[in-house]
Amino acid sequence: MDFRLTEEQQAFAQAAREFAQGELAPYAAQWDEEHIFPREAFAKAGELGFCAMYAPESIGGLGLPRLDATLVFEEMAAIDPSTTAFITIHNMATWMIGSWAQPGVRDHWGPLLASGEKLASYCLTEPGSGSDAASLTTSARREGDHYVLNGAKAFISGAGDTDVLVVMARTGGEGARGISALVVPADSDGITYGRKENKMGWNSQSTRPITFENVRVPVENRLGEEGEGFRFAMKGLDGGRINIATCSVGAAQGAYEAARRYMGERRQFGRPLADFQALQFKLADLLANIVASRQMVRLAACKLDEGDPQATAYCAMAKRLATDLCFQSCLDAQQIHGGYGYLKDYPLERLVRDTRVHQILEGTNEIMRLIVARHILTQEADLR
Repeated sequence: MDFRLTEEQQAFAQAAREFAQGELAPYAAQWDEEHIFPREAFAKAGELGFCAMYAPESIGGLGLPRLDATLVFEEMAAIDPSTTAFITIHNMATWMIGSWAQPGVRDHWGPLLASGEKLASYCLTEPGSGSDAASLTTSARREGDHYVLNGAKAFISGAGDTDVLVVMARTGGEGARGISALVVPADSDGITYGRKENKMGWNSQSTRPITFENVRVPVENRLGEEGEGFRFAMKGLDGGRINIATCSVGAAQGAYEAARRYMGERRQFGRPLADFQALQFKLADLLANIVASRQMVRLAACKLDEGDPQATAYCAMAKRLATDLCFQSCLDAQQIHGGYGYLKDYPLERLVRDTRVHQILEGTNEIMRLIVARHILTQEADLR
């Protein structure tokens, strides 16, 4: 077991760190305050390959392991978790199109998405089906060489600002086996975008509901075969859970570094905060939780890269652990800052707001516990 990064991995992390410092750090607070969706930043990320980290090389992706992708996402999330989280969602949709789209659709959209010239949204959640994703009701009825799409999606990141949608819709009977995945141009006739949700955090990415009314989608825009959509969605979510956990680790690392600097600079009662043992303990615990979360996330990424049969359980455990511990780490770092941590002049309040949702999306942490429990109770899994 070797925890050391290779020179190539270190180079990817360094490139991501420089990108984050140059392209995210100067603007993250403004994007959050003014609710700006930074397309130019996404395009610059695409130039570095960060919009298609693990997508196939055949569409212009880097084809990297999920482990390597976590290194990049963590560095960016230390500066701006909201913008980084959208990049991870775009990566997931790009990977799905690059992996399972028909050749014509893949060859058209793949390079555009990989370069960051065009952006993608992932459309699974509905107003009536959040945790119970297999109960979705958006329908795609086949008429000749087209599907006719009707229904609604909710909480869709980038909706209204992206160029293509990966939509999960019901083409068959009830349950997971009746779901297919469709690639739908975002400007198709019959698509309506609702108002931008007024959120606690993640303000640099728009979140809107989408309504589909008799949207005609060519059959060739289906990913894989009919009925495979839910399987693709779950494969996407295994990686998505690693991605969002990584964003939590990055945000907590950024919060930790801010707290450590602040403890060295701030003086109270004639002494630096760094001299107070209670705060020393808090900082030590904060770092230990970040390291534990990071190692758990990287272990899960390795399991996914290896095709390990227990990968889904590891991804769920990593997502639960990292998003819980790292959100608390951001809170602790904010507490160290005292009243200043509550001000928008400092990054702590934004890191707290942006990481709170990580415990909810990509499957709530309660659902993560359920996945793990079912895995170990029904499959006699040995997760050692």
